[in-house]
Amino acid sequence: SMLFKPFPLCDRNVQSILRDEIVNPLRKTGFVRARSVMHLREQLTEKGQCSSFTNAEKDPEEFLNLIMHQILGIEPLLKLQSEGQKEQDCYCYQIFMDKQEDLVVPDVQQLVEHSFLSSDLKLVEIPSCFIIQMPRFGKEYKMFSKIIPSLELDITDLLLDSPRECCVCGDVATLECS
Repeated sequence: SMLFKPFPLCDRNVQSILRDEIVNPLRKTGFVRARSVMHLREQLTEKGQCSSFTNAEKDPEEFLNLIMHQILGIEPLLKLQSEGQKEQDCYCYQIFMDKQEDLVVPDVQQLVEHSFLSSDLKLVEIPSCFIIQMPRFGKEYKMFSKIIPSLELDITDLLLDSPRECCVCGDVATLECS
């Protein structure tokens, strides 16, 4: 939907590359050709958004922020809050966590829950889209050799001020353990 709307800040060529060469092939085949990604990077470089998009590794969050905010002009998708702190807006959530010895081959649900819990974060509202960046540290070190995709995420326990079930009695919880 956002790839068809005319946005005031949106460059039509970048929008069509995203739609026709990146998103649609991903939906159809689960694969995007390297040439298509390079075409997008070249367009971003030509538009003066960043001179190093074609010759340097970019942080996925930086890349996503550029496309979502500066190119497509979309409002942030996530509203996060840490206890006692003010609300923060962002386009994606990067999973941060210490190595968990008991998580050899985790699934996305486990990683998201561990990350939110260890960071003391909550979602202020249900996001329309939840983009998650998996844990990694540079090109060389990967925290997990494999991560099992979760086709659905249960974000009930991640929502701020959402009623939760007591794990002892099954009634609505009045306190939350951390």
